Amino acid sequence: MTGGIVLAGGDEFRAGCEVMDAAVLQSTGQDPPRVLIVPTAARRGAAKAAANGVAYFSGLGAAAAELMVLDRQDADDPHLVAGAAGASLVYFTGGSPDHLLATLDGSRLLEQLRECMAAGAVVGGSSAGAMVMGSMMRVPSDGRWAPALGLAGGVAVLPHHETRDPERVASELVSDAPAGLKVLGIDAGSGCFGSPGRWTVLGPGRVVLYEGGSWRAFHHRDLLPGHV
Repeated sequence: MTGGIVLAGGDEFRAGCEVMDAAVLQSTGQDPPRVLIVPTAARRGAAKAAANGVAYFSGLGAAAAELMVLDRQDADDPHLVAGAAGASLVYFTGGSPDHLLATLDGSRLLEQLRECMAAGAVVGGSSAGAMVMGSMMRVPSDGRWAPALGLAGGVAVLPHHETRDPERVASELVSDAPAGLKVLGIDAGSGCFGSPGRWTVLGPGRVVLYEGGSWRAFHHRDLLPGHV
């Protein structure tokens, strides 16, 4: 069985995220599900981010622990990477998408994540953790588009989208986004769960799908079109 992917819009581990995350935990079929929090993107705040994640998922009934991969050396450390084996959910926090992508791309940990998914595990994250999952990522430092990890092929994530005007974003993406890319604007506290071709929206906010110069908004329990 192939596992799923979580693409959350931000504000992870806070009130309001429970509906989304409880559904993800239930999907694993494990009791209790084994959850690993990876705070790479949080950088200097990694310890606090990991502790928050462990406390939050423990409160949802998971057996949660931290996986303290902070840099590329850690991501290639066979002992640290082996800790991800057998996880039900591997969850990456928000923070710096640039640092997270540089740490994971081509690493032993990325290979392990693919193996986990092939065994039925869920992999994903919030904000920066979601951005790196797509096939492309808009780099915050300069606005350019760059290849991402490709675990969620064909899509890119714009997190914290609750403050954006979809009409304006759609206009910007016409001249900005790579051709054929489906862009998902995801509100904080909400997300997409599934895999390419079978995404379900979860949470109190919305997911805005941008393609071909147009946009459509989707809400809790909506299915995205099958070509996404």
